[in-house]
Amino acid sequence: MAGSRTLLSLTAAGLAGVLGLSACSGGGQEGSPTADGEPVSLDMWVFAELHAAYYEQMAEQWNEANPDRPVDLEVTVYPYDDMHNKLQLAANSGSGLPDVVDIEVSKFSNFVTEDGRTPLMDLTEAAEPYVDDIVQARLDLYSRAGGIYGFPMHVGAFVAFYNATLLEAAGIDYTTIETWDDFEAAGVAYNQATGKAFGVASTGVDMVEPLLVAQLGGSFFDDEGAVAVNSPEVVEALEIEKGMLDAGAISTIPGGSPDSEEAFGAINRGDYAAIVYPAWYTSRFVDYMPDLAGDVAIAPAPVVDGGEVATIGGGGTGTAVTEASPDKEFAAEWLAFAKLSPEANVAVWEVLGFDPVNMAVWEDEEVTQNPDNKFNQYFQTNLFDVLNEVKGDIGHFEAFTNPNLPALDNMFTTVTWTEIFENGVEPQQALDQAQADLENQIGG
Repeated sequence: MAGSRTLLSLTAAGLAGVLGLSACSGGGQEGSPTADGEPVSLDMWVFAELHAAYYEQMAEQWNEANPDRPVDLEVTVYPYDDMHNKLQLAANSGSGLPDVVDIEVSKFSNFVTEDGRTPLMDLTEAAEPYVDDIVQARLDLYSRAGGIYGFPMHVGAFVAFYNATLLEAAGIDYTTIETWDDFEAAGVAYNQATGKAFGVASTGVDMVEPLLVAQLGGSFFDDEGAVAVNSPEVVEALEIEKGMLDAGAISTIPGGSPDSEEAFGAINRGDYAAIVYPAWYTSRFVDYMPDLAGDVAIAPAPVVDGGEVATIGGGGTGTAVTEASPDKEFAAEWLAFAKLSPEANVAVWEVLGFDPVNMAVWEDEEVTQNPDNKFNQYFQTNLFDVLNEVKGDIGHFEAFTNPNLPALDNMFTTVTWTEIFENGVEPQQALDQAQADLENQIGG
């Protein structure tokens, strides 16, 4: 990236300026300058409006750089469940598939089997120009049978967001928190001093649990890929969380997770002081919790003492090209530019506030330390200082690629976490029940 840093930063800044004006569907724009070549029309499905606007702007950047090979991108935004259900029906029938599609990570295994049977295109060749700079664990997330079938939007490395202002007032120094034991002690002290919640026990999302299980060296599945949600590591992870809940260090939250409208209001009011979540949660603070600007510090996520990894990527979207697309080769090349290139990854940070998968951006201080960046202005500490501290210890959680993850995720977020965190059921009992129910549902 040497010699192009300022250009990339300015390009992304310009993208940020027009992003808010961009429509959330309809990539082709009438009245745009005539390109040298005939535009290639691509139909794209997404489930997030901000992603739609981003892709449209990346299409514009592509067209500026490739006037002889322009893309005419038509983006359609569907509600989350509707889009994935529509995609499943189209995949089953073999007709009606889009050219390009966003697939949320917990749904991805519905569309690619472990042996590579899929309606999606192998994107390995398209990724080749960029692959050396990409966080391998995030490519692994969408890889099967030696092929890459989706491109990531972000790393999503787990970090900790601390309301440093509230903690300082309670006499707590967040910089001393390194392990989960430290986190629990700080949470108990904060709760006793203020009567308010410290951390979060989510019932509606499966986020912190994969982090803890990975740190303990476990998985939700055994070596043969069979469900193993009552394994010693999973039980221990939930016992750690249940212990923190019982001690008052973490509490359930309105909406079931920090990433809900009800939770945004509660956190913005100062009802919670610590959120352990993927790095893309920076955007939620800036967009939905404006009152906390200047109060929140980003730090490494707590670790298990002697654990296997420091952090993993959480959440995510794998963007795929369908094998049925008549323009799949072109679509793959454009998508690699839009998701993996340095230009795209600068925009991923400056526009969306996500941690880029292209680590070359992590070293570009003109981008990462830019004092005019809205995310840098909001937080007390710099996200990339934290990411660079842990980048050699970002693990890949194997369970994320198991084809039965969607069923498991549904069980956890509709039954198991509520049983443990709201109904007081002991982790071993709740996980034994989940194991039995999942074996009955999908087999052992």
